[in-house]
Amino acid sequence: MSGTTTADHRRSSGVPRQRSRRDRLPYGGNGSGASRWTVLVVLCVSLLLVAVDATVLHVAVPAVTEDLRPGAIQLLWIVDVYPLVCASLLILFGTLGDRVGRRRVLLLGYALFGVASAVAAFAGSAEVLIGARALLGAGGAMIMPATLSILRQVFPDRRERALAIGIWSAVAAIGAAVGPLLGGFLLEHFWWGSVFLINLPLMAVSLPVGRWLLPESTGDRNGPWDVLGALMAACGLFGLVLGVKRIGTAEPLSLGTLVPAALGAALLVLFVRRQRRRAHPLVDLGMFGRPAFGTSVGCIVLAMLALVGLELVAAQYLQLVLGLTPLQTGMRLLPLTLAAMAAGLVGSRVLHRVGPRAMVASGFALTAVAVLSLTALGRQDRPALMVACFVLLGFGLETTLFGAYESMLSEAPAESAGGAAAIGETSYQLGAGIGIALLGSVMNAAYAPGVAAVPGVPSAAGVAAGHSVGEAYEVADRLGGPAGAALRVAARDAFVHGLHVTLAVSAGLLLAGGLAALRLPRSAESGAP
Repeated sequence: MSGTTTADHRRSSGVPRQRSRRDRLPYGGNGSGASRWTVLVVLCVSLLLVAVDATVLHVAVPAVTEDLRPGAIQLLWIVDVYPLVCASLLILFGTLGDRVGRRRVLLLGYALFGVASAVAAFAGSAEVLIGARALLGAGGAMIMPATLSILRQVFPDRRERALAIGIWSAVAAIGAAVGPLLGGFLLEHFWWGSVFLINLPLMAVSLPVGRWLLPESTGDRNGPWDVLGALMAACGLFGLVLGVKRIGTAEPLSLGTLVPAALGAALLVLFVRRQRRRAHPLVDLGMFGRPAFGTSVGCIVLAMLALVGLELVAAQYLQLVLGLTPLQTGMRLLPLTLAAMAAGLVGSRVLHRVGPRAMVASGFALTAVAVLSLTALGRQDRPALMVACFVLLGFGLETTLFGAYESMLSEAPAESAGGAAAIGETSYQLGAGIGIALLGSVMNAAYAPGVAAVPGVPSAAGVAAGHSVGEAYEVADRLGGPAGAALRVAARDAFVHGLHVTLAVSAGLLLAGGLAALRLPRSAESGAP
């Protein structure tokens, strides 16, 4: 796949061309250098919408559980299906944008996002909500590749692009952190479906503004569009993450776990082989031959895995263990947002001073320290410790994301910018989806044994309590008396134990990411021009 305009293709192939007045202007042919920054604002609003929707439901999980009564698997799907579908379809819609126009696909994504948000807001069953969240993921898959591809086109200068990526990646982290805060505010005043209605006014503004301001661009359109390859990638990702999801909620070696994972892995292997044989592949796998590119993609996955997975666990801890309201929960997560904003704004300057290797590795190390410090949390509220850790967490993760995204885009050849954007966004959403699945599974596996055999609690009630701490509280209320009180205490203690295990696993993954980051270039001037 190619992410270049026709002019970029002529330049990369060495064919001379006449430089028109439009080519010499900063962007868009109107002579205004500020116009590209206006485009950046529109792109950031698009990204904010997708990032907020990835986490806005976290604080609403207890309310959704009480209203729709989903099973344990259904509840995981309600939370996880959005990033999973989005990650699975990014390659398909990214290449479609290369064919029919990236702005056109972006605007279609806006429309689908608005319709799916309305359906999700008024869902009357868990199945309808899962379906609406899947449609939201498809809309997000249309939106996200276009934002990074257009950004790469509008900012050809690396220093300006580094600043733009800093703002862009800060918005991504801000959206993920603002989601619980906004969701908490809405849940204080409205029903849980209101967390989806916030998308409708944003869509009503984004559609006409995007059509008016954003540039249209396509790839070189060489060769047929590999629809089969895109479907193989989507189904492969689905199967692989489904297998990860079932670990901790079912028998680890059961057919329901092994079969989807094996089929997904096989499809992804076939997809890679198919792309290597094609003269015009969907994704230029040769980019992974550049160590900095592949390392950057892996760092993005690990960073998002930690951010979204930990945020979900933290939101449940604040509400179900400490008893905070949804709005108070969102306020507790606010320091993470502010730290991410600060890191994004200073990221460009830091990158050119210390280089990608030191920036990304130190970001991972800082985040691991913050995560390990959070293991000091228990049944008692410790707000000062929590604020300090969330500040370190937000700053470290945003530093990591910024350095990885900038290195990835700069390392990719200009003619493969669109492919690099699709890979980057896939890694972003895949990291979020796997983070929820993996850390959620670790939490469930560590939590369930703690409530399986509480004295005085029937075995059937203990099994039901092992699905989630929210369900354990409901069982405890039905039992009442000393048995109910004992089950409530056991569930709270088991959740805290699960939190500590999850934090330890997350810290190990972050340290692994820090070691992997040592393969990045030392200097910000390295990589493709």
